[in-house]
Amino acid sequence: MHRILFELPFVRLPVYAYGTMLYLSLLVGWMLTLHLAERDGIPRRLARICFLVTAVAALLGARLLFVVTNLDAMRGIGGIFDVASGGLVAYGGFLGGLAGAMACCRVAKVPFLVWADCAVPSLCTGLALTRIGCLLAGCDYGAPSQLPWAVRFPPGSPAFEAHVAQGRIAGDALASLPVHPTQIYEVGAGIGLLAVVLLFRRDRYSAGEALAAFGMGYGVVRAMIEIVRADPQRGWVGPLSTSQFIGLVTAAAALGLFQWLRARRGPGGGCGAVRAW
Repeated sequence: MHRILFELPFVRLPVYAYGTMLYLSLLVGWMLTLHLAERDGIPRRLARICFLVTAVAALLGARLLFVVTNLDAMRGIGGIFDVASGGLVAYGGFLGGLAGAMACCRVAKVPFLVWADCAVPSLCTGLALTRIGCLLAGCDYGAPSQLPWAVRFPPGSPAFEAHVAQGRIAGDALASLPVHPTQIYEVGAGIGLLAVVLLFRRDRYSAGEALAAFGMGYGVVRAMIEIVRADPQRGWVGPLSTSQFIGLVTAAAALGLFQWLRARRGPGGGCGAVRAW
C-alpha cells in the first residue's frame, strides 16, 4: 500500500496514489473516446465537449452517491465537499456520467447511443486504473480469506484499523488479516469488459450494443464482487449493498436495452451511419 506516491519538491505537496490513477484514467479515456468518436463520425469539437461534460457529471455523481450512502458520517455541509478524506462511488460515477452524456448529446444534437458506444470503453479502462489506485490507497478492501492470493494491508490501512476495532488482531500486529484483493478483481473486470465492449463495437448491429454489453457485464460482476467486499462505507438497500442493488437493476435494464436494439434493427441489420470499429 502506497497511499502517497511522493511529495512534490520545495512545496512538499503530497501526490496521492488514487488521485494520480484517477487523473490517468481521465487522460486515457480522453484519448480513447475521441479516437473512437472520430471513427464513428462525431465531430472532434463536439466529442471534446461531450467528454468534458460526461467526466464532470461522473465525478459529481460518484461523490453524490457516497454522500447519500454515508450521511451519518458527514461532518456538516463542509464534509460533503471534503473529497480529500475520500469518498467516490464507481456506480455513482457511471450513473452521473450517463445523465450528463444524455443531456449534453441532446443539446449538441449528437446521437446518444452512438456517443455511448464511443465512451463506454473508457469506462472499462477507468475502472481498471482507478482500482489500482484503490489498491495502493488500501480502500475498498475485501473480507478475510485464506485463498492463496489473499493480501494483507499494513498498519494504518482501513483494513488493518477495521480488524483492530473488531478485535480480530492486536493493535501492534504487523499487518491486517489476509483479505480478498477485491481491487484486483475489479481491475480484471475492467480489462475483461474492455475486450468485450470492443468486440461488440466491431460486430454490433445497432449503436448502443456496446453500452448494453457493459451494463450487463459490470452489473453482474460487481454484484458478485460485493459479496466479498468488507469496507463499511457502502450503504445498504435491504440485504443488498447499494452498488449490488444498482448493479442488478442496471444489468436488467441493459438486457432490456440489448433486446430492444436487436428487435428494432432492420432485416439487413447494420449500424446505418455508424461504422464498426
